[in-house]
Amino acid sequence: MSTTKVKANKLGGMTDTNLLLSITIVIFFLMYLGAVLFLGEGFLRPQTFLNLLCDNAGLIIASCGMSLVMITGGIDISVGGVVALVSMCCAVYLHESERSLFMIVLIALGIGLGFGIVQGFLVAYLDIQPFIVSLAGMFFARGMTTIVRADQFNVKHEAFGKLKDTHLNLPGLGYTNQLGKYINAYVEVGVIVALLVVVIMFCMLRWTKLGRKFYAVGGNQQSALMLGINVRRTKFLAHLFCSVLAGIGGLIYFMHIGSGSPTHASGMEMDAIASSIIGGTMLTGGVGNIVGTFFGVLSLKTIQQIVSSVGLDDPWWTGITIAGMLCLFLVIQSIVMVRKKR
Repeated sequence: MSTTKVKANKLGGMTDTNLLLSITIVIFFLMYLGAVLFLGEGFLRPQTFLNLLCDNAGLIIASCGMSLVMITGGIDISVGGVVALVSMCCAVYLHESERSLFMIVLIALGIGLGFGIVQGFLVAYLDIQPFIVSLAGMFFARGMTTIVRADQFNVKHEAFGKLKDTHLNLPGLGYTNQLGKYINAYVEVGVIVALLVVVIMFCMLRWTKLGRKFYAVGGNQQSALMLGINVRRTKFLAHLFCSVLAGIGGLIYFMHIGSGSPTHASGMEMDAIASSIIGGTMLTGGVGNIVGTFFGVLSLKTIQQIVSSVGLDDPWWTGITIAGMLCLFLVIQSIVMVRKKR
């Protein structure tokens, strides 16, 4: 009887994940199609879509880590602070000196590992609420960012400038401007990294034992313990991976911005949470999909572009629209939960 129940719950969880993923993808394409039909040719150009990826590659990576923690039933609101701290440290390191670019990779990974180890230990082995731990981590990261340097500045580094301006052209997707010049469509290096992270995280969650452990712990910790899963270690790894991905996201964010500022990545943790929810990751844990998170980021930023395109440039209109989207997806998740219980 117990084996039958476990199989049924597993099938039900997969159905919920696929259902929420399908809803997210359909809503994104309908939203983008509506933008193309009603807001002109700008949204029809492939580069407009590619700019969504270029501008938000760092957010995509950070949101993947956020989704991983939320799948286990936790949360991490320090990711925006980690991104800002990594960006500032890399900027200060490279500013007005010809230092090695390899070191900024070590800086990003080191900061991510440091936050992940400390926060993961506090959450997993000392049973402190993840919201409180990551809230402290967010304040610490933001404070350290200002201590490293309190003003905004552009990085002057020849090798980094070349790396920042490196684009991968996509043949056949460009357009001809009003002067008759053909403009190639392109993506930045950070987009390739972000897509690789999405693929790796998707494969890990879908086809590895560790991925199944994350879902099991988020679904029911007591059942996971009865199945012989080390719940504490699984939670620790989830927070470790999340912070490391935030560090990588901070590096990609810095490669796109090319400057240092204590206000960088402001509100990114909220964008990551919103993207995960829109992508179908449930706050209660046990249900989520990295591909959904990817489309959640695109949906979130597309609606911001649409609001801006219709002339509502005031920030509160964007906030109201995002709040409406979150309410919609939370209602959908509630319906899925009721269906699951039945």
